[in-house]
Amino acid sequence: MVRTRQWGAVQSLLALAPLLIGLPWLALKQQYALPTPIVDQYDPMTSLPQLSEATILQYAKYLSEDIGYRTPGTREHALADAWMTEKAYQLKDECERVIATQPGRKLQCEVWRQEGSGSHRFDMMAARLYKRYVNLSNIIIRLSDGTDQGKVDAMLVNSHLDSTLPSPGAADDALAVGVMIECVRVLVNTPDWEPKHAVIFLFNNAEESLQDASHLFSTQHPIASTVRAVVNLEAAGTAGPELLFQATSHEMIQAYSHVPRPYGTIFANEIFSSGVLLSDTDFRQFEYYLNVTGLDMAVVGNSYMYHMRGDLVENIEPGVAQHMAENTLALIEYLTSSASPIPGLASGYGRPRTVFFAYLGVFLVYSFRTAEVLYSLLFIASCVLVRSASGPSARGATMAKASFAVVLGGLGALVGANTVAFVMQRVLGRGMSWFKGEFEPLILYGPAAMCGALLTQLSLAPVPEKALLHAQLLAYAFLAAAGQFAGIGSSAVFFLSAVSTFGALLVDRVVYYLSTSTINDAGLKIMNATEKMRDGDAKGADDGQCNKVDKVEAKDGLVSLWTYALGQTVPLLTGTQLTSATLVVFVPLTGRIGSEAPAEYIIASIVAIMGSYTLNLTTPFVHRFGLPALRKAVIILLLVVGVVMAVFARKEVFDKYHQKRLFVLHKEDLNTREQHLHIAAADGAPGFDDLVHDITAHFGADGVPPKAIVMDDWNGDWDTLYPFSAFLSPYKIDLPLDPAYDAPWLPAEQFTVSAVNDTLNESKGTRTMTLKIDHPGIMWTVIAFDAHVLEWTLDNSPPEEFARHHIKEASFYGTDVWTVDMTIKWPPPNVHPRSSDVDGLRVNFIGIQEKRMWPAKKAEADGSQAMKLFREFDAWLDEKTGGSVDALLMGCVSGEAVV
Repeated sequence: MVRTRQWGAVQSLLALAPLLIGLPWLALKQQYALPTPIVDQYDPMTSLPQLSEATILQYAKYLSEDIGYRTPGTREHALADAWMTEKAYQLKDECERVIATQPGRKLQCEVWRQEGSGSHRFDMMAARLYKRYVNLSNIIIRLSDGTDQGKVDAMLVNSHLDSTLPSPGAADDALAVGVMIECVRVLVNTPDWEPKHAVIFLFNNAEESLQDASHLFSTQHPIASTVRAVVNLEAAGTAGPELLFQATSHEMIQAYSHVPRPYGTIFANEIFSSGVLLSDTDFRQFEYYLNVTGLDMAVVGNSYMYHMRGDLVENIEPGVAQHMAENTLALIEYLTSSASPIPGLASGYGRPRTVFFAYLGVFLVYSFRTAEVLYSLLFIASCVLVRSASGPSARGATMAKASFAVVLGGLGALVGANTVAFVMQRVLGRGMSWFKGEFEPLILYGPAAMCGALLTQLSLAPVPEKALLHAQLLAYAFLAAAGQFAGIGSSAVFFLSAVSTFGALLVDRVVYYLSTSTINDAGLKIMNATEKMRDGDAKGADDGQCNKVDKVEAKDGLVSLWTYALGQTVPLLTGTQLTSATLVVFVPLTGRIGSEAPAEYIIASIVAIMGSYTLNLTTPFVHRFGLPALRKAVIILLLVVGVVMAVFARKEVFDKYHQKRLFVLHKEDLNTREQHLHIAAADGAPGFDDLVHDITAHFGADGVPPKAIVMDDWNGDWDTLYPFSAFLSPYKIDLPLDPAYDAPWLPAEQFTVSAVNDTLNESKGTRTMTLKIDHPGIMWTVIAFDAHVLEWTLDNSPPEEFARHHIKEASFYGTDVWTVDMTIKWPPPNVHPRSSDVDGLRVNFIGIQEKRMWPAKKAEADGSQAMKLFREFDAWLDEKTGGSVDALLMGCVSGEAVV
């Protein structure tokens, strides 16, 4: 045998560098590729209609900038309703003109404007909430072949016209509105398109008020019962491809496989379904009230702009609208064709037992049963491969030590990253210093995770690298099989990695035996060429040592560097895609999950877990070079960690493109006439307390410090944002009040809560009444009270106990009254002193003045104290923070009534 020579660590890393750099670059390039935006509505070559991003963005810009902030209850909300209604009838007229020029074409276009009132229960964030809506609207377009049979089974495409309080809503959700309008135009003007099954386009006009309009359609519209599947279009960002994050049946997953640019995984599906993101869409209403399956898709990149002033067309990445439109149109064409699964869904559907994921632009789909078989076979094959190995590294004690080293390496990565997180947040006070870039946590926590992983190996070295590779293979193959049998479709990520490692080890085994079985001169030359990158004698071996290598030791110790190249390929590609997708969602999310959330540790753990998966062969690789090299690597990483921490400790958390969310209420108490400024943040970044004190010094009453407020269900100051208010860390600031000030409330314009049709039944111990809320000029009203409700008009199952109740309202512009009928136990028990120390039902109420929201009503400020304060506050805040804070400013009135 001829002695072989092992490359050093630096040479080996340089040899692998093209792979380590090139594969992540390829994965990211493919993952975030967007189509070239199209301008023309008709193809210049064929004259056929085509989806135009330019047209879509024109619609989005008109809604978000020409009309503006379309919060339910505002005048702008009503203007958007009128515009969309007119647009729908224009599309119907265009449809009828097209049909007139194509005799015999089976196509019918119908339009409805639905208006109605209702109520529903909306539990969110472990809070029980009731919604009451009055005179809200939907605009509906249905395209069908005109026959009764063609309308029996329909698909629904949904987007929402409205926007939320602090946002003009260009991406969320005017973009999707434009996509749907363009899809209608293209379908109508495509000569050969005749739908076998109807498609319903729902432009709902109240999603941001907690899905009122989709509830209205689902429970009250006559064609709602024909819906068999839903495609919901949303946005929580302004960049990148829209993500499929909910797919609720195998049939709809198969339908999605027909889109030209798939971007979705079961990994995202299972994360969203777990509820960890505390987010929701209209899809919830369709699923619950119509019992239908569907797909939920949203733009999620650059979600720093989500529900912010920056949600403007100028911030929507080119190609985003084109991507969403092309995928949506493809779904419509398939689901309305003769090949559609829609008719089969009329009898119901089962939850999907399907693994699916987009991989480098290819959409892969297979059943859980197939996954169980594949993953089990891989685990068995892995056991055979490991069991058939010979030499010292295959011994039981060595394998046990290798398995322990692999597990310890993963735990070390978690501990290392979270240790740095602790120091950054608790010691240095520089938490969330990575917030300005979705991938910046990789720079801060990546070296720390790797350092932690390597530190755990110091006490274990040396461990044969082949044994470590075998242990890694068995661990991932087992996790894939066990996870899949437990019903976790995301186990596919372990399967992909294990397949890569198995293939690499198998190739290494075959090449080794082929190279060692040849003893003639030609075979010897092939062996030498093949084994240039293989382990040989120790680097420092005595040159005078005999060239003969012990056959058993060589067989045990030789692992080709190509084994790492092959084995790391799939984890690099898969891990890069998963890591980027996860960080793009979670990093901006930390800016709105509350100061109590462990944001620093969440992000550190994500980096450690994803990094360990992406570079999963790190542990065997470092053992390749022995203990001295391992010690050097740890020292170098410790230095890198220190330098990186020093750099991040000097970084500002926010800037004008990645802003802090500040919630500001100017609240006037109708009972006491007191006015206060309420300030809150929804993140744990440093500097908020200092900012509050600066605000107090500039705008507060002289000599009165800000007061930190406990946020609970009885803090009614923030009920307009309930239950999201649980995330807030609020302060209360006294405002100087002009003694001559008298609130301009005429008797006919009073915000009041009263009880009418009030009946007391002493024998039954009940009280029946109608709570009437008059709110002229005030929107998003909320009432909260403590009672044991026996029955009411909100739902059929009120809590069977004395409890705190929150009821939120959303009404169309100009609607000033809403009511709730209920029967409660009377007299109430002395359960909570805040509500039971009066001779009546204590009701807290609050609402937003429609003309006193900034910047939504900036152009028509009414000269009120609130709007004057907001104008000055906004300018001061922008100068003070350099535009790094985006404030939602609302003028609210509140009070308390005993009825």
